Amino acid sequence: MKLYYPKIYIKSGKEDALLRKHPWVFSGAIGKIEGKPADGDIVSVHRKDGDFLAIGHYHDGSIAVRVFSYEAIAPNADFWKQKLEKAWKLRQTLGLADNPNTNCFRIVHGEGDGLPGLIMDYYAGVVVFQAHSIGMHRCRTEIIEGLKACLGEQLKAVYDKSQLTLPPIYAKTVQDGLAFGSIEGEHTIVKENGLSFDVNWVTGQKTGFFLDQRDNRALLGKFAHGKTVLNAFCYSGGFSVYALEAGAKLVDSVDSSAKAMELVDRNVEINGFAGEKHRSHSQDVLKFLQNTDQLYEVMILDPPAYAKSLDKRHAAIQGYKRLNIEGMKKVAPGGILMTFSCSQVVDRQLFYGAITAAAIEAGRNVRVLQHISQPMDHPVSIFHPEGSYLKGLVLYVE
Repeated sequence: MKLYYPKIYIKSGKEDALLRKHPWVFSGAIGKIEGKPADGDIVSVHRKDGDFLAIGHYHDGSIAVRVFSYEAIAPNADFWKQKLEKAWKLRQTLGLADNPNTNCFRIVHGEGDGLPGLIMDYYAGVVVFQAHSIGMHRCRTEIIEGLKACLGEQLKAVYDKSQLTLPPIYAKTVQDGLAFGSIEGEHTIVKENGLSFDVNWVTGQKTGFFLDQRDNRALLGKFAHGKTVLNAFCYSGGFSVYALEAGAKLVDSVDSSAKAMELVDRNVEINGFAGEKHRSHSQDVLKFLQNTDQLYEVMILDPPAYAKSLDKRHAAIQGYKRLNIEGMKKVAPGGILMTFSCSQVVDRQLFYGAITAAAIEAGRNVRVLQHISQPMDHPVSIFHPEGSYLKGLVLYVE
């Protein structure tokens, strides 16, 4: 079909990534722009000779085009509905679409679901819509209509929480708020593997809860019974609750945010674990590790992203190294350390190197038991390995 969008022409020899279906067009690969696309506009991408390659959303930045189709189409409401149907079918295949023991999960994971720049998470009937690109936010109405068609009565409301994830100038023109349906209040109690968590999609981090650690929280239960456990950077206490459920002897939850500690205490309480087995510490994690005399038989180090851009990568690697040096010093001999990085620009090899350096400097003999990552409702396109952002190691520290 004939397209009437602004055209992006790729430099000769720079089209290979698109031919391999990588969904990003970097600004350095662009040879010529025909027309004057504004941020968020739909553009068509072509070889230098004019042959069609893809359709995507434009942005004047390092990632200039986020591709959502390799066919020459005009994306209408039915196009977005078909995209969402594929994403929902995957969640049905995973057994998440109708699971009374787990009613919170990710419905759309950006490039992993062919919808770059869009995250949608489901919390017991409420979907939190979070656009990371102007183009996806401008398609919000059509996307929500497609979501309503897919979920039917399972969808009670959609809350748009995009302001902090959109480019700053455009973000000033939008407000977070209810985009569909009706809800009472700004939080709800959800179930994850039978455990309960209070999720606030308005004031909570990300979309309200760190859904990407669900499988790793469950894995922790295999190690925690009868053990002393440290959950560092605990946020709302997901790992802490799982450790208590597994029968941990003592769980210390540490986070610099006093608000986070209130969430931890709330989640510990609603699961019936409040008491002497759990202690909350509103402190800087590094200072806590340096000052505590406690040795832990199980430790979780799950810091926020230390780097969100390539120019911060070196500092991030040094940060992971310092943190894990202090952590390893406080793991009891024969203990388990679960350590993570969610920085997309720090790949698995770099993270592994930082942990190796930490083990050397801490003077501990360490064995890798398992490489861990994000759960299956956070799929990674085989053509977009950058989508595998969560990296973790289960370590045995002698």
